[in-house]
Amino acid sequence: MNYPRSNAYDPDFVRANMMGPNAMKLLEELSGSLALKPGMRVLDLGCGTGLTSIFLTKEFGVTVFAVDLWINATENYQRFKEYGLDDRIIPIHAEAHDLPFAEAYFDAAVSIDSYHYFGHEDTYLDKHLAPLIKPGGQIGIAVPGFLREYGENIPDEISPFVKPDYNFHSHEWWKALWSGSNLVKVQTSEHLSCCAESWDDWLSCDNEHAVSDREMMKAEGGNHFSIVGLTAVRI
Repeated sequence: MNYPRSNAYDPDFVRANMMGPNAMKLLEELSGSLALKPGMRVLDLGCGTGLTSIFLTKEFGVTVFAVDLWINATENYQRFKEYGLDDRIIPIHAEAHDLPFAEAYFDAAVSIDSYHYFGHEDTYLDKHLAPLIKPGGQIGIAVPGFLREYGENIPDEISPFVKPDYNFHSHEWWKALWSGSNLVKVQTSEHLSCCAESWDDWLSCDNEHAVSDREMMKAEGGNHFSIVGLTAVRI
C-alpha cells in the first residue's frame, strides 16, 4: 500500500517524534474507514508527540483535542505552533480513565498505538470513551497485535519480548470485546497492511526504544505481529 499523505511529511521530523510503529501510516490506512470531514471535533486519545493530531488537522481539516498522559501538553503545544496549527489542535494532559470532556462532545475519536494500554478492559469503552462521542459518530483505533490469538501460549521465539502489559491480541479478540458494548456497533475489524512498513520506519530511528525493539522484530520474523484496525459507530 502507498502512503502518499504520510510520506509528504518531513521524514526527519517524523522519525524524531515517533514513539512506535509509524503512527501517521497507521492513521492514514485506518482513516479509509472513517468519515472525517472539515470542521469536525475529534478526540486523539493517547496522541503521544502529536504526529497523529497534526495529520488529522492538516489532512482532514478537523479540530483536534490531543490528549496524552506521557507527553507534556506544553511540549506538544510547541510542536503544533511550529506547524502553524496551534489554533486548531488543543493539547491536553490527561489520563484515559479521567477525560475532562462533556458527553457527546466529539464527532469522532481515534487512538493510534495506545488504546491497548487501557482499552483492553471490559468496561473501558462504554464507561470512558463511547459516551464522549455524538450518536452516529465514529471511533477508530490502530494497535499492535497478533495475527492470531495466542492467549497465554505465546510462541517461544517471541515470549522473551512480549510483556503482559502489551495486551497484544488479534483483531477477532478486539472485535469480540467491542461487540459486547451497549453504546457502539462495530463497523470494521482487520489486520492493517501497513504493519511491516510502519515497524520498519520505527526500527530505523535512533530512539533507544526503537533500537531495543530490533531484536524482538528479528525474532518475530514477520510471522506473528500485526497492526489491528477497528472502527465502530456510536449508537
